[in-house]
Amino acid sequence: MRYEILGDTLPVVICHLESGEKMFCEGGSMSWMSPNMRMETGSNGGLGKALGRMFAGEKLFQNIYTAERGPGMIAFASSFPGSIRAFDIGPGREMIFQKSSFLAGQPGVQLSMHFNRRLGSGLFGGEGFILQKLSGQGIAFAEFDGHVVEYELQAGQQIVVDTGHLAAMTASCSMEVVTVPGVKNALFGGEGVFNTVVTGPGRVFLQTMPIINVAGALRPYFPSGNN
Repeated sequence: MRYEILGDTLPVVICHLESGEKMFCEGGSMSWMSPNMRMETGSNGGLGKALGRMFAGEKLFQNIYTAERGPGMIAFASSFPGSIRAFDIGPGREMIFQKSSFLAGQPGVQLSMHFNRRLGSGLFGGEGFILQKLSGQGIAFAEFDGHVVEYELQAGQQIVVDTGHLAAMTASCSMEVVTVPGVKNALFGGEGVFNTVVTGPGRVFLQTMPIINVAGALRPYFPSGNN
């Protein structure tokens, strides 16, 4: 499988498959494809795994596309202004994503829900108690909000992230939530009450324009029920 990621603020990944090669995605992710791509819809692992993916922000069923009678092409476009990144998933290269980041992947990639072991991280961190975990073997694509900035953390090295800006991290990293120090800072600083702290070793992917922040900025301009 060859792929190319095109576009800046509204990117698309175009995958070129050899005959018999497959890609899977959730329903509605396919943008365009060659006519020899065959689609099959299923739970991809049984009802239990399907329910787990649903709790992790994906749909209950997934679509599997196969190139038949020769090479095929299929494209997956971003659903929000941002970035598409490719990840080579394998043993020791598992990834943790925010909910709904997964875009598409090769059949060897396994998508499952990932429980944040620290309850406070899920309740207050803005990343959700349930995240997405990618394991198995193969290439997977994820979409993030805005531009992506990467940091390589050494063992024990930390970075403090404002709510919603954590897009992904390698599974070797850990995250927890801490309160903003000082009552005045928390109440009047405009940065919220909690921050997310990611600890290495591993790579961290931060997004510059979380969709929840965009929604908050636009909310005052939407007509309310009282108007």
